Amino acid sequence: MAQRNRSISLKPGRSRAALTITHPNVAGIDIGSASHFVAVPPDRDDEPVREFASFTVDLNANAEWLQACGVDTVAMESTGVYWIPLFELLESRGFTVFLVNARHVKNVSGRKSDVLDCQWLQQLMTYGLLSAAFRPAEQVCVLRALARQREMLLKSQARHVQHMQKALTQMNIQLANVISDVVGVTGQKILRAIVAGERDGLALAACKDVRIHASAEDIAKSLQGNWRAEHVFALKQALALFDFIGTQLGECDREIEAQLQGLQAHDGEPAKGKKRSKARNAPKFELRTQLFRMCGVDLTRIDGIDVTTALVVVSEVGADMSRFASVKHFTSWLGLCPGTKITGGKVMSGKTRRCVNRASQALRLAAAALRSSKSAPGAYYRRMCSRMDKPKAVTAAAHKLARLIYTMLTKGQEYTDQGQDYYEERYRERVLRSLSQRAAKLGLKMVPITQPS
Repeated sequence: MAQRNRSISLKPGRSRAALTITHPNVAGIDIGSASHFVAVPPDRDDEPVREFASFTVDLNANAEWLQACGVDTVAMESTGVYWIPLFELLESRGFTVFLVNARHVKNVSGRKSDVLDCQWLQQLMTYGLLSAAFRPAEQVCVLRALARQREMLLKSQARHVQHMQKALTQMNIQLANVISDVVGVTGQKILRAIVAGERDGLALAACKDVRIHASAEDIAKSLQGNWRAEHVFALKQALALFDFIGTQLGECDREIEAQLQGLQAHDGEPAKGKKRSKARNAPKFELRTQLFRMCGVDLTRIDGIDVTTALVVVSEVGADMSRFASVKHFTSWLGLCPGTKITGGKVMSGKTRRCVNRASQALRLAAAALRSSKSAPGAYYRRMCSRMDKPKAVTAAAHKLARLIYTMLTKGQEYTDQGQDYYEERYRERVLRSLSQRAAKLGLKMVPITQPS
């Protein structure tokens, strides 16, 4: 059977160029917990591969050896958190450090060893086959560390709230059935009175706030329990730990405020927008103003983006978007764009790749909160829910929010929401235009139906 030869036309800019040396003075480092293996070009030293311990004195010796070998670029794997001390040291010494994904270089032919890994890193980076992972500026890294510390404290505090609820349940104190939040104003007063020794249900019910809809009799009824000493003791310790972490959160908030003040690049105050309820876990200082002075725009004007979400995104990325060539690169880094798994000219999967990214997680939570919003992003999210399952719709809406954030930070323009009706009208116009074009191709013409008077 005769075979047909098919010519394949490559798109402009997609042709494969010959391999050329782009980084002649590069070293590869395989990171470990106890030691690091370093490889330099073979012509730079009689022993081109060396092992250095992870002690600070050995890290300094590592940097001095690289300088003696004429190395100006370093590629290292992002192994756990063991790479951070060496990365910061080499960067302070003037080296250009590329932090690469370990999964991109794991397929090494032959026997797997630390020596082969560092040599393979050095060889790949010599020809420019590795790309550096995104790492924000130094001051933003400090803000990111503080924001992550605050997130960890909030999770720890939430666990102690669960311990309080468990102790109450074991004593058959059904306070959660009449009060929605045991760490609110009323719940805290009642819990502290219990720890202080009060057992009278009516006396405890007198602590209720005016916003509580339950009656004093129902609250007193829910506070009838067995009051076992070991459960009261557990409640007392959980409450003490809750208060301690609250103190730690206050200190962390003051550090975040000081760091944000050092990152201010703009003056003024954000314009008044829609009045929103303040998130309980938001910092106590005026975070919205601090973020505005850092970014130059008010990200909270986007529906679904509150101050805590804006803090997570800004602390993870920063206000400078020049590291991302386009909005597509930004959404790809967030893991919010469709995948491109294509083989044989057939799209095998468009599934979004799995990505552990705090900014992406915050945007997904913000997108899920748009389900009842009367804004344009809310209408977009509901339309996506009608077309696909909810997780995909959340990803699509988070992708939309990421594009809005990128546009605001790059162009310095405030976001103005046109509302749900404006979005629905534009969507209707697009549908009608598409239907008219399809009808014209079939030799038909669309005629509007006149409503009977």
